[in-house]
Amino acid sequence: MLNEKTIAIIKSTVPVLEVHGVTITKRFYQLLFTNHPELLNLFNQANQKQGRQQTALANAVYAAALHIDNLSAILPVVKQIGHKHRSLGIAPEHYPIVGKYLLMAIKEVLGDAATDDILHAWAEAYGMIADAFIGIEKDMYEQAHTQIGGWEGFRSFRIDRTVKESEVITSFYLVPEDGGPLASFASGQYVSVKIKQDGSEHTQIRQYSLSDAPDAGHYRISVKREAGQGDHPEGAVSTYLHQCAQAGTSLSLSAPAGDFVLDTTDQRPVVLLSGGVGLTPMLSMLHTLVQHYPERPVTFVHAAQNGDVHAMRNEVNALASKHPQLSVYYCYANPTQQDEEQQRYHKKGYIDLPWLQSVLSDTDRSFYFCGPTPFMATINQSLRQLGVPEADIHFEFFGPAASLEPAVVG
Repeated sequence: MLNEKTIAIIKSTVPVLEVHGVTITKRFYQLLFTNHPELLNLFNQANQKQGRQQTALANAVYAAALHIDNLSAILPVVKQIGHKHRSLGIAPEHYPIVGKYLLMAIKEVLGDAATDDILHAWAEAYGMIADAFIGIEKDMYEQAHTQIGGWEGFRSFRIDRTVKESEVITSFYLVPEDGGPLASFASGQYVSVKIKQDGSEHTQIRQYSLSDAPDAGHYRISVKREAGQGDHPEGAVSTYLHQCAQAGTSLSLSAPAGDFVLDTTDQRPVVLLSGGVGLTPMLSMLHTLVQHYPERPVTFVHAAQNGDVHAMRNEVNALASKHPQLSVYYCYANPTQQDEEQQRYHKKGYIDLPWLQSVLSDTDRSFYFCGPTPFMATINQSLRQLGVPEADIHFEFFGPAASLEPAVVG
């Protein structure tokens, strides 16, 4: 436990972190990768270039300082990050390295303002926070390894078949190469896919949601090809999967991870909302709901640019035709002429509060949503305006966590 003096010092740094947090984390990653380039094998460099990872870490450090006297308040975030760490292979020995360069970055950025007392207090606080992560992740590693069909690290899977779902999304059906049993998972979870391309010095790891039912007899990931545009580089792993992977190709996978999962103890109606490729965890939840919880009404809402890029429409429509408790709605921002002629969508434009109200008879439901950050911010705001309690609002970011509220760090 931290003493009162240390807690007071950490809390006194909150305003500084609010202003300089991202500058500190940017310098931290520069120092980390310069001195330990082997860790580039564990980090998504696209997120580094876009600044997403630095901002996410800055917000995490800010939250830790703000709640240093009650770290249980950020336990859900610690567990969420722990799932990512477990899926990447972050080990206890990595934490002292991170602590060393985080303190060094604080000293460099703040200069004389980073007194010995502040640095000592942060070293003590970081040690306590690191121990919490290590303990939580130890349990996660143990569970992933000891469950039926589980494994340590990465396991080799073979692509059994591929299915083109839209102009930009392809599904990959995966089975273990060793012929052993397949670990189950909770609907909404993801796996990490690790590849090493010819000519590349480092491995690349990306997380992809499992888009089929847990008892389907295979894993399915449905991957959007991330084309380079502006400051966003081309997706290294998604491009490899779309251009090079085919039936018979081997892929290295982590055991399923993630805490954005369907609450199967709640018996109320469910609303699943997705934008773009954010429908992948929603599909897994949808399959589980209609197959195993037919008494729970489900409203499935998906937003896409148009029918050409709308993946898995036929799959969802087939489920709706068989399960009367399922209601399906599609929103197209820019429908094609064929979309118009075939009446493929229910709303033109974007999901908004009045339309959402029109498809919901009440709000006593659990809500799950995933998609691009602007989409999620709109959904989150709409649900709050409808008076939906925070406990009934569940969402997940693809990549480092961002904020659906105004930014807390500069």
